[in-house]
Amino acid sequence: MLILLPPSEKKQETSKPTPAMSVYAGVLYQALGWSTLSPAAKKRGELAVAIISAKYGVVRPSQKIESYKQKIDNAAMRQPISTALDGAEKQLIVDCRSSTFKTVWHAPVDITVEVRVSTVVDGVRTVITHMSKKTRGEIARWLLQSRSQPTSPEDLYAIVSEKYPCALTPSDGVEPWVLEVIAV
Repeated sequence: MLILLPPSEKKQETSKPTPAMSVYAGVLYQALGWSTLSPAAKKRGELAVAIISAKYGVVRPSQKIESYKQKIDNAAMRQPISTALDGAEKQLIVDCRSSTFKTVWHAPVDITVEVRVSTVVDGVRTVITHMSKKTRGEIARWLLQSRSQPTSPEDLYAIVSEKYPCALTPSDGVEPWVLEVIAV
């Protein structure tokens, strides 16, 4: 399993290179709660989590980076990110990236599940950015802590549906699978 995450706009200021999970400080990363994960979950996360960074390309949780403020240059980052993720096409990809970072690397649609989050307000399904980020962080945490590792979209649905109401829509061959999660 590969979990693709966006970077966090909110970052801890650093005076020297620091592990990425200590630099990214936004809502998604607060919900992920890296520092409170068990050693086993962190070990799984080191292999599974890939953060798509505007400055560094693909960043792993313990990779040391400096705090930065930079918008992604999709054209410039496309090749380094593709090179870094080469070979990822052999495992289930859980795509928790924001739309800005989805255009940098197109994951193979047959093994990719895009996580979309919405909530219900007055009976109407609505996307709320803050809640979407928080829920994606919680889902990443849930997957890293899970006793089983999903190897298919159906496995992912089974694990996430233990915690959230959700629906799984298969890929149409053009777009990836979609796991629509209702934030609670």
